[in-house]
Parts: sequence; structure tokens; C-alpha cells
Amino acid sequence: MIIFHIDANSAYVSWSAAALLEQGGSLDLRTVPAVVGGSQASRHGIVLAKSGPAKKYGIKTGESLFEARRKYPDLLVVPPDYDLYMSCSDAMFDIIQQYSPLVQRYSIDECFMDYTVSAPRFGDPVALAERIGGRIRRELGFTVNIGISSNKLLAKMASELEKPDRIHTLFPEEIEAKMWPLPVSELFMVGRATASRLASINVGTIGELAAMDRRQLRAMFKSHGERIGQYANGIDSSPVVPNDRVRQKGIGNSMTVFYDVTDRRELLAYLLSLCERTGARLRALGARASLVSVWLRTDAFLSRQHQRQLPFYTDQTSEIYRVAAGLMEECWRGEPIRQLGVGVGSLSRIGQEQISFFDDPKTSGVRSVDLWVDRIRKRYGDGAVMRGVFANTTLKPMEGGVNEGQFLTMGGYGP
Repeated sequence: MIIFHIDANSAYVSWSAAALLEQGGSLDLRTVPAVVGGSQASRHGIVLAKSGPAKKYGIKTGESLFEARRKYPDLLVVPPDYDLYMSCSDAMFDIIQQYSPLVQRYSIDECFMDYTVSAPRFGDPVALAERIGGRIRRELGFTVNIGISSNKLLAKMASELEKPDRIHTLFPEEIEAKMWPLPVSELFMVGRATASRLASINVGTIGELAAMDRRQLRAMFKSHGERIGQYANGIDSSPVVPNDRVRQKGIGNSMTVFYDVTDRRELLAYLLSLCERTGARLRALGARASLVSVWLRTDAFLSRQHQRQLPFYTDQTSEIYRVAAGLMEECWRGEPIRQLGVGVGSLSRIGQEQISFFDDPKTSGVRSVDLWVDRIRKRYGDGAVMRGVFANTTLKPMEGGVNEGQFLTMGGYGP
């Protein structure tokens, strides 16, 4: 079996740069310290993506523009354009699927391709990877990394080895030399908390994790321990599942406030504003969610996040806010808050979700009101209808924050 993993390099920055150059611009965002996210005018928000030169100054995805500008005061900021990003993603997918009928869109900027059935026609996989990368570079104006291996996990790990615009192989016989020396944090499914616990028992590389006793891993991490133990040894049997569109796994909105918020009622008003935006986008997608999450960032840049799985699906603003407010109370310890976010996940298309005994038939009227409010705001503007809580404040009822973000990732298998 031969699997490709094709991953766009610095996707949001690359796609924004390519669009600006196509429109006649002379500056390539990829060659200067630049980020996507936030607001250039208000100078607030968070970094959604960064260029290579910005990374050299220590600028990180997810940090505030305030922090980023402290590292590089002349940082160039461009706003996100999700319609453009989907267009670029579609164009990349269109090229890839010309070389195999088995292509899986894993996220907005990466695909898996099962090359096994196409090998007799197109020949050497590395030569074909060079052909695909060259076409994307010439025809679309951005570069990709391509990893090649015998399964999806190793193909994805291969594409991460060195960037940008590189082709790497990582077949089972190459694992010891290429993958095992890497820090354990670079293994798929090993997050910061897992890496920290492994470090406490002197496991710092993927090779050291691969050598661990499976019973010890299960004792430490339960079923997750078994999975990362298999991944460390390059074991993965999941197939490439063909699909031709990106399925949204979650929707989220966050904001960086213009001052540190310490008043509970004010913080709840900001939270409601984010829930309004999130609920409207969920309804526009024609989906409902059964997972709600809230994250806070303090003036000391400490972050906390809580989430709750619901026994039902909803797209109602009031229900999302009810759960989010409870989560905020669990997260917040009274410190000044600088950033606030709300997200929903575990999405299901309306009509496809499982019916629950918890569903209340009375909520259909509330949903009708939400839909009418959505229509009025779409036609006459966000301020056409507002909740009473916003009447005597400067906060706009649909203010989603200067760093509104939409999460476009595939559900199901990872990687």
C-alpha cells in the first residue's frame, strides 16, 4: 500500500499571499513578518496563522496581536478570508484527485491519497509527488509538503519532517532513523499534557515511547496509551475514506476585549455576544451541536478551557449561552479577562441527529424566533434586532470579536 499526505504550507498565509499577488500586489506575505488574524485597524485579536519570518521572531499561533507586536512592532496583519481559503482548498483537491479515485479531505489544507491503485499508471511515487507539488506551485501559487508511506499515520508524520515545499518518505524500515529520534511531542495524538507526563518518567523521544511496555502505557493513559504506543511503532490500519468536501467538526468565535474585564455581568454580556454569533453560524450551516466549550485568557496570559457534552443536539442561542455561562463560572476565578471564546462541536446535520428523550417540543418556537432574527439581521444589519441586555451598552449584539475564527477540520479518524 502507498499513501500520500499532501499538506499546504502555512495555508492561510500562503493563500492570502497568493491572492494578493494575483490581484497585482508586489509584496509576498510569506517573505516578511506577517500574520493572518485580528484587526489591523484596532490592533486587537489573535494570530490565526503566521509566516516563516514571523515564526523566527517567536510569534506563535493563538497568541494575541499585542503579544506578537511586542516581538515585532512592524508586524503586517491581514484579516482572514474563509471563502478564499475554501476556494484554494477546492482547487488543491481538484488537482490531487486527478491521480487517484481514493482521496480523503482530512481538513481544509490537507488530504490523504491512496496511490496503490494508481501506481501502475503513474509510476514512481516520489516522481509523482514532485509532479503534484509542481502543479500546485505553478497553477495555484502556493507550495505543499508531501509525505509518502505505507499507511496514513506514517505519511502524515513524513510530511511534517522538514518544511516548506518538501517531499519525504517514511516507510517502516525508515522509522528508526527518521522518526524515533524526534521529540515525543511531535508524534500525532501526543499533546502537551501527555508529553509532560511522559517526560516525568524520562520518556522524551518517540523511540523511547515505542519501547515502553504496553501495560504501563495503558495504566498511565488507558486506551489512549495503547494508541500512542502503536503510533510510535508506526502501526495504523485505518483506510483512506474518499470524500470530496470538508466537513466542519466545530464552529467557534473568540474575542480580545479592549480592556481587562473584571465585572461578572459584563463578562456574561460578552459571552452572550459570542453565543449569538456562534448560534447564527450554526443555523446558517444547517447543523446542530451537542458539545459546548468556553475558553478564557487572563491578563497574565493564563488560559483555561472547559467543555460539556450534551445529551441532545441544539442550535439555539439561548441554550448555547445557558451551557456556556455555566462553563464560564467553572473556568473563571475572578481574574481580569483579556480574551474570551465560545465553541460548539460534535455537529450533526438537521434531521440526521439522534432523537433524545431530553428534547423539548416547546423549543421549536424558540428556534423559530432565532431563525427570524437571523433573517432580519442578514437583511438589515446586525443592529436591527438586539437583546435588552445590550440596549444601554456599547457592545454590539453580534460582536464576535476582532479575531472571529471558524474551525474547519475533519471529524473521525486521525491523523
